[in-house]
Amino acid sequence: MGSDFGLPHINFYFPTAPLRPYTPLGGSTSNVWFDRYNITPDVPEHIQTLEAIGQEMKGLIGKVADSGVPLNRIVIGGFSMGGALALHTAYRFSPGLAGAFALSSFLNNNSVLYSNVKTRDTPLYMCHGDRDTLVPISWGQNTFQDLTKLGIKGEFTPIKNTLHEIKQKEIEDLFRWIEKVLPPVENK
Repeated sequence: MGSDFGLPHINFYFPTAPLRPYTPLGGSTSNVWFDRYNITPDVPEHIQTLEAIGQEMKGLIGKVADSGVPLNRIVIGGFSMGGALALHTAYRFSPGLAGAFALSSFLNNNSVLYSNVKTRDTPLYMCHGDRDTLVPISWGQNTFQDLTKLGIKGEFTPIKNTLHEIKQKEIEDLFRWIEKVLPPVENK
């Protein structure tokens, strides 16, 4: 669990991606959430590893919910591959969450998510560096457009002069969005 980041009504959890062989690195092991055949939206998803980690995330969310946090008070998100996993988790594996965010992320063009959306009610926040060369902003924009065509509502923010990285403005914008979807709980 992380610190409250000035949001005392929110707990943050930062799971680490497991070590696994990663095809884009020639099969070398790396901390990645799931395997990819290549870093491009034009290839199929590696369904086996995506399904396995999706079930693990569903289990992690279940543990948080079992501790007394209702699903509608849980936001999931991540950077790059973690953001793609967050999208699958929020809209496919664990519907009913308070929100999902994806920073500098994309889904493959024929993502299994697009044909298996379990909810459209979870708000979405995406942002992306306008100079990202590893994951071009157009990939993130296309993902956002494809999700909104399915009825998912959200916002997409380009981050100026930003590569494949996280900048302070991005975090500030993200926290403003989190405060909107997770307002403080009033004590009765």
